[in-house]
Amino acid sequence: MINVTKTFLPDQEKYLQYVREIWERGYLTNNGPLLKQLESELKEYLGVDYLYFCGNGTIVLQIAIKALEITGEVITTPFSYCATSNAILWEHCTPIFVDIDPKTFNINPDLIEASITSSTTAILATHVYGNPCDVEKIEQIAKKHNLKVVYDAAHAFGVKYKNRSLLSFGDLSTCSFHATKVFHTIEGGALVSNHPELDNKLNLLRAFGHKGDESYQFAGINGKNSEFHAAMGLCTLPHVPEIISARKEVFDVYDDLLNWEILEKPVMAEDIEYNYAYYPLVFPSEEILKNVMEALRLEDIIPRRYFYPSLNTLSFMPRQISCPVSENISERVLCLPLYVGLPLADVERISTIVNSNLLP
Repeated sequence: MINVTKTFLPDQEKYLQYVREIWERGYLTNNGPLLKQLESELKEYLGVDYLYFCGNGTIVLQIAIKALEITGEVITTPFSYCATSNAILWEHCTPIFVDIDPKTFNINPDLIEASITSSTTAILATHVYGNPCDVEKIEQIAKKHNLKVVYDAAHAFGVKYKNRSLLSFGDLSTCSFHATKVFHTIEGGALVSNHPELDNKLNLLRAFGHKGDESYQFAGINGKNSEFHAAMGLCTLPHVPEIISARKEVFDVYDDLLNWEILEKPVMAEDIEYNYAYYPLVFPSEEILKNVMEALRLEDIIPRRYFYPSLNTLSFMPRQISCPVSENISERVLCLPLYVGLPLADVERISTIVNSNLLP
């Protein structure tokens, strides 16, 4: 079976060396030495000053909202994974969905200001598939209206925009290190901050809000991660350049073979170094998408409708806001298998199946 993704696993013996160290120390979690080492190496790799390794890619969104004291209404995108909007809801804020750009699939900055009210305190935007949002326009809008900016950069590890890590934009950026991502720690996530004044607060927020056994500052959360997860990150991080290179090879074969007279894909931002996180295709109709999915399934090939459905259509959203572009794209987009070790012969086979099923 060929799934939409397959986790990259580093050398097993190297990981077991770290595990033996953990056993010898008896230090399994609570900001241990391997976690501190991983944070240090990630900061160096990304070229950022403040990074906090946490339990997963959702808790870091919640911590970001809490750290910036975001309340009320939050401008956000309907074209993302539900973690983005769920984090807003869990922090007792109201997601205000703004439709997406039909070319990039990111939040359309030209539509943001029309949705800003006296209750708006922040913009939470997703770099969809690792493709940078229009960070300059969003920053201008935020400054004009005194709003905080959080980027859900779950897909953006290793992406650079204008020679700068995409994770370094906004007041805070969050990243997912889930096993399906370009860089992973099995489960995990990170907060990246540009604000030295937030350093102590972010450290406390991910550790119940207390320092030591008796000094309680405020109500934090358990956002910590373990030495075992940090060990996986330390084993995987050195391989990121080869991981991205291998993914690009698959990506390029799809680019060469798929039928672009019928299919579409997102337009990438200029001046970026990309990580080839996903391979999304947009079909002419949902009917054709489903036909392609079934043809692939018969060959034990499992793509993913990602993102589907458009988040503004979920029944539990407090406000029903029409986002026609997102709703339309989400019905027609499909991510093809893309991972290290996917044989190019299978990429060719997948491309042939897709091209052969494009008629309604």
